[in-house]
Amino acid sequence: MLTVSQVNRFLKSLIEGDGRLNDVLITGEISNYTDHYRSGHLYFSLKDEAAVLKAVMFASSAKRLKFAPRNGMKVIVRGRVSVYEPSGQYQLYAEEMQPDGIGALSLAFEQLKQKLETEGLFDREYKKPIPRYPRRIGVITSPTGAAVRDILQITARRWPVAEIIFCPVLVQGETAAAQMVAALRGLNREGCCDVILLGRGGGSIEDLWAFNDEELAREVFASEIPVISAVGHETDFTICDFAADLRAPTPSAAAELCTPDRREEAERLVSYHAYFLQSSRELIEYLRQSVDILVEDSPLGNPERYLSPLKEKLEKLQQALADSLRLRAESEKSRLSLLTGALDALSPLKVLSRGYAVLFDERGTVFRRAADAVPGKEIVVRLSDGSFCAQVQGRTNTPLGYKEK
Repeated sequence: MLTVSQVNRFLKSLIEGDGRLNDVLITGEISNYTDHYRSGHLYFSLKDEAAVLKAVMFASSAKRLKFAPRNGMKVIVRGRVSVYEPSGQYQLYAEEMQPDGIGALSLAFEQLKQKLETEGLFDREYKKPIPRYPRRIGVITSPTGAAVRDILQITARRWPVAEIIFCPVLVQGETAAAQMVAALRGLNREGCCDVILLGRGGGSIEDLWAFNDEELAREVFASEIPVISAVGHETDFTICDFAADLRAPTPSAAAELCTPDRREEAERLVSYHAYFLQSSRELIEYLRQSVDILVEDSPLGNPERYLSPLKEKLEKLQQALADSLRLRAESEKSRLSLLTGALDALSPLKVLSRGYAVLFDERGTVFRRAADAVPGKEIVVRLSDGSFCAQVQGRTNTPLGYKEK
C-alpha cells in the first residue's frame, strides 16, 4: 500500500526523469494571470483550443522579462514540466517567455509608450522651449563614444562661447538608465546649464534599450532644464525621444539644434547694422525736412507775423482789464462813502455832540434808568469833548431844562 506523498513523488520522478520534459518550448494563450507583487512570482495558465496547462514563473526569471504579460496574450514559454507534490498537480515551471509573433522588446516598448502617453508625458503643451543662445550646455553620454566628440567639435565650430558641462555615464547595460537618471537630477539640482543633451551613437534595439527605461523617461519629463534627446538612430524612436522637449536624430544634429551658427549670427548682425544705419539716415532726413517745413510755415519762419496779432490782442485785454478795475474801484468808493455816512449818523459821538451825555458808575456800567443812580455815589459823565466826575445828589422828576422856583 502506497501513501499519497509516495505516489506524487513517484509521478514527479517519472516526469523529471524524462529528458524531453526538462527543457521544452510551449506556445499558448495566457489566462488566469496573477502577479504576486510582494514575492515577484507570476502564476498563469497556458491554453489552446483543447487543453490547459498550469504554469509558474519565479521572481528570479520574471525580473528578466522585457514586457508585461497579460491575459489573452499569445506567448512562447521555455521551461520544464514537473509535479508540485503538495497538490499532486503537474505544471510548467517557466524560465523564459516571449510574445508569439512580436518581439518582447517591441512589445515592452509599445506597452510603456501607451502607458506614458495616456498619462500625458508626451503632450506638446509640456514641451519647454530650447534657448536660442545657450551659455552652458549639459551633455550626458558615454565618455568613450563618438557622440561626445561630435558634440564638442560642432559646438566649438558653431558657438564656441558656450561652456560644455559633461556628465560621463554608461549608455548601455543594466546600470545605464540609473546613471543617466542620476546625471539628470544632478544637473537640475545644481541648475548649472541652459539645455541638456542626452544620448549616444547608433546601435541595435538592445543597445539602445536603456533609453526606453520608464524611470529615465519620467526624469526627462520632470527636468526643469530643457532636454534634447540625441540617440543616434534616424528612423526608430526611443521612449526618451517622446518625453524630451526636442528630439534630434543624432548627437551631431542635437548639437546643431541647440547652438546658433556664429557665422550666420555675424551676418545677421551686419545686416541689422546696415538696416538700422539706413533707417537712421532716412529718419534724420525725414526729421530735417519736417523741421524745414515747420520753419517755413510756422512762427519760426516769420515770428513778427505770428506775434503781432497776439500783441494787439494782449494790449486790448490789458486796456479792458484796466477799465474794468477803474470802474470797479469807483463803484466801491461810492459804496464806501455811503456806508461811512450811515455809520457816522449812527455814531454815539455824533449824538453826544448835540448836547447829550452818557453816565457811568464806578465799574464802568452805563446808567440806563434813573433808579440806577444811588445818591452819594460817584459817577462819570461822558460828553462829546471829554469826561468829568460828579456825585449823585438825589433823584428828581423835574423835566429837563425846567428851573424850579
